Amino acid sequence: MEENITENESLENEQPPVGPKTALVTIIGRPSSGKSTFLNTAAGEPVSIVSAMPQTTRNAIRGIVNTSLGQLVFVDTPGYHDSEKKMNLKMRGIVADQLKDSDLILYIIDSTRSCAEEERLIAELLEEHQDKIVIALNKIDSPQPLREHARKFIKAHLAQVPEDRILEISAKNDVGINEVLKALFDMAKEGPHLYSEEFYTDQEVDFRIAEVIREQAINRLDQEVPHAVYVQIADMEMRSPTKMWCRAFLCVEKESQKGIVIGKGAQMIKTIRVESIKALRKIFDYKIDLDLQVKVDKNWRQRDATLNKLLK
Repeated sequence: MEENITENESLENEQPPVGPKTALVTIIGRPSSGKSTFLNTAAGEPVSIVSAMPQTTRNAIRGIVNTSLGQLVFVDTPGYHDSEKKMNLKMRGIVADQLKDSDLILYIIDSTRSCAEEERLIAELLEEHQDKIVIALNKIDSPQPLREHARKFIKAHLAQVPEDRILEISAKNDVGINEVLKALFDMAKEGPHLYSEEFYTDQEVDFRIAEVIREQAINRLDQEVPHAVYVQIADMEMRSPTKMWCRAFLCVEKESQKGIVIGKGAQMIKTIRVESIKALRKIFDYKIDLDLQVKVDKNWRQRDATLNKLLK
């Protein structure tokens, strides 16, 4: 009898095979429109860092969704916005490059904000790609969503996108996500999968560690400091099959910022370290012992060499 229960449980837990369709999907939208939240919800794992702070995502980050219909490889891009700062121009270049290489595009619009100049810039960028776009109006469960305003904007600027590819979602509360995935799969073609089925992201270990530390930092730091922070992984070493040692630096632009990140009695840096270790434990199947320090890399956002290493 016990053997039968175990066998039945095994059958219930067995996942259906991944279907034949495959597509590389670029996610685009303004800062804080909910791109990273959508990706994490769709993938079921913390693929991309999330913060109330705008312009959190700096790189093109991949998250992989496998279903009985097939495999969608999402690329979460930096929030597209109007700025002439060197770092922001590079991030906009990342977005444009991803659009060229993608099979499909998911355009996420924050339904709580008016579709103004930045939204128009995105629409211009997408005009020649309307045959491969799905549009998601996010935060639709907010008290006063501007759904009709958003739909009028779409009709005026992306008129070739049909109604059945304009969907309403709440990425945070997992509402409408399956409908978006279904719309994308309807447009996807059959083809070999880009990744093995057990993967939900293609990020290297050092990048994932750095992003987790940065997430814990920016969600605790105020004003301009979060945008002036990047994480440098100096050393990583597996010291046993169940334990990794990692030395990392939180890098800031000014001496005054260093004191803020360290905090009174070193309390801030201690909190960032402890919370990073907790978050990493949920991602990796081994413990990471984190040696976290702070250093100044003066005016790093103005240096091409540093930006080229960080922004990919």
